Amino acid sequence: MSLTEDSAELKFKSSNDLISLSNKERIIMLDKKYLEKRAEFDEKVKSMKTTGMKFTTVSGEKIEPLYAPDDIENINFLNDIGFPGEYPYTRGIHPNGYRGKIWTMRQFAGFGTPEDTNERYHYLLSHGQTGLSVAYDLPTLMGWDADAPLSEGEVGMCGVAVSSIEDMGILFDKIPLDKVSTSMTINSPAAMIFAMYLAVARDRNIDFKELRGTLQNDILKEYIAQKEYIYPPRPSMRIITDMIEYCTNEVPQWNPVSVSGYHIREAGSTAVQELAYTLADGFAYIEACIERGLDVDTFAPRISYFFNSHLDFFEEIAKYRAARRIFAKRMKEKYGAKNPRSWWMRFHTQTAGCTLTAQQPENNIVRTAFQALAGVLGGTQSLHTNSMDETLALPSEKAVKIALRTQQIIAYETGVINTVDPLGGSYYVEALTDKMEREANKIFDQIDAIGGVIPAIEAGYFQKEIADAAYRYQREVESKEKFIVGVNEFIEQDEKIEIPILTISPEVEIAQKKRLAALKQCRSQQDVDESLAEILAAGENGNNLMPIFVKAAHNKVTLGEMVGELKKVFGTYEEVAVF
Repeated sequence: MSLTEDSAELKFKSSNDLISLSNKERIIMLDKKYLEKRAEFDEKVKSMKTTGMKFTTVSGEKIEPLYAPDDIENINFLNDIGFPGEYPYTRGIHPNGYRGKIWTMRQFAGFGTPEDTNERYHYLLSHGQTGLSVAYDLPTLMGWDADAPLSEGEVGMCGVAVSSIEDMGILFDKIPLDKVSTSMTINSPAAMIFAMYLAVARDRNIDFKELRGTLQNDILKEYIAQKEYIYPPRPSMRIITDMIEYCTNEVPQWNPVSVSGYHIREAGSTAVQELAYTLADGFAYIEACIERGLDVDTFAPRISYFFNSHLDFFEEIAKYRAARRIFAKRMKEKYGAKNPRSWWMRFHTQTAGCTLTAQQPENNIVRTAFQALAGVLGGTQSLHTNSMDETLALPSEKAVKIALRTQQIIAYETGVINTVDPLGGSYYVEALTDKMEREANKIFDQIDAIGGVIPAIEAGYFQKEIADAAYRYQREVESKEKFIVGVNEFIEQDEKIEIPILTISPEVEIAQKKRLAALKQCRSQQDVDESLAEILAAGENGNNLMPIFVKAAHNKVTLGEMVGELKKVFGTYEEVAVF
């Protein structure tokens, strides 16, 4: 069908022709005076006074004073927006949205000893939480046992300390592993920690097929943003591929990787960088599994994603909608997935820790509420709300309860769950969604030109781009082009913090070291030596490491011992500085 802007009338054979028209064609057909009126409005706005604020997103993207039909003129409803539960899933992966099932409400929790954290889990479950999310301490994240020299002073401080199957059993004491969904934030030593979890389940006679949950296990973003890596990128990818293969066959309801953009954003990236880098990492895992010989439809439905919800409300919503659309197209068109579930992007959202302020910490409740609402309006499947005191210490029980109640108020009082994708069709949101997709595709091209994700990591590409974005935003804050309430504007002099602060006793480290020493005294050293030899051999010969790790966990091999054995094969990674 040909069309010019001078057309006074359009002729079409059926109503289907009308549906297939672009928005620009419909604008002209329905009101040929529209473009003239729009131009008149734009001129009027140019001459009007403004507050002088910088009208850009948090990411620095320019925002127009008005969005209207011609801003989405190249978008076709059926092809680009569509209906919820239908390809390309811009509006959500389920036809009935939250009317069928409300998102899983999680609170990231972990501190002190396994006993301490177990008590917090029971507290959260008793107050309506529907899934557990484990925060491990720094030594565990780095693959160090509690008695390692590098662990001194850090045991249990910023998460729960887990060095062995015994710790894992206590952590989930009296919690039915086959009834609750468990998320674990663990990356470099994820395979070993997960093996301990599986070993505990086996000791309780729970079928692995009944276990539900998610491992973060996204090592690529560690090199890009968070820096808690152990081995070099290529052997780390091998371990993750082992885990995906193992879970596909043995733990089919478990998500073996949650590809995490959260930490990329926390490191200072823009929204579109978070979107593009996260998806690029996810596609790298998918390609590694295909190269291993796995059918994409056997594993892709169990790979999930994890996004940040930052402060720019509409930019965040557009990011989630664009992510689903990009993912669905790539899975179908590039990787040849045939199962529609392989086209679904399922994601967890956490509100932005980097936006919380130590000044006027009660303001963080408000920030978190808006960020959580953006995640819900963007269609998240799972949500964690940060507590108001997290810039000061690990969250107190009161702060955690307020954070959980925030989600419950959104779900049960605001009415936003009554209809699916309530912002779908908004000129502004659809224009932002479309722009996000275009900009992300440009970044994919840049990564491909370097040779892929791992070569880009080794070249320092991601690190430099994020550092530049973080520097730009910090300059805007310091020059007051962007405001942070209580930090660079609306400051309270001589402010006194009057909220309870959780403290971790030095006794935690002492207790963990004693438990570990007792475990090493009572275990069979022959079994330990055999397990370590098997780990070393599998690292060298390429056999799947997961069943060997599970056996080692049963034999009371510690986390640090398993990690250390593979260091003999893979070595450790040192980042190249890029200026």
